[in-house]
Amino acid sequence: MSTIVTTDTPSPNPAKIRGGTHTLSILVNNAPGVLMRICQVFSRRAFNIDSLVVSQGRNGHFSRMTIGISGDPNGLHQIIMQVSKLVDVIHCSEHNLDAAVTKEMMLIKLKCSPAERSQALQITEHFGGKTVDLTPVSMIVMINGDSPKLDAAVAMFSQFDIIETVRTGKVVMARGEMPT
Repeated sequence: MSTIVTTDTPSPNPAKIRGGTHTLSILVNNAPGVLMRICQVFSRRAFNIDSLVVSQGRNGHFSRMTIGISGDPNGLHQIIMQVSKLVDVIHCSEHNLDAAVTKEMMLIKLKCSPAERSQALQITEHFGGKTVDLTPVSMIVMINGDSPKLDAAVAMFSQFDIIETVRTGKVVMARGEMPT
């Protein structure tokens, strides 16, 4: 008997399968090919990229990459050293989640009848979310927060028919005066 897996099929936590999760912040020159070279370093070291956010910095010549990875923690230092040596990389550092603010955003589309809508709106309010689209048969909710909060929201919304979910990767900023 074969199992059909879809993009919305819940999967086991990748961190439990491949080792710990880590969040890296990388400041790079805003140039073509930089992301590809960085991804090759992770691939060669058997680290998986779980989330990736790239955005232009205040100065358009630089971009900030926030990469969530999972793999053997013993190889993490080596990856940071190799990424730091790449052309166009200004600096690369891991962020301890206690010393940084980490957030992500999720959109979740629910099939929701008018009779169920009140309950869905209560869950949305509980998680500090916002309804961003509403039709007679569905709604899209936006929730911001840390990963466990978003996971908990998905668990609560699972009593409805979840049509699809889209999550951004983590964005991170060092607390206090430390650079990100």
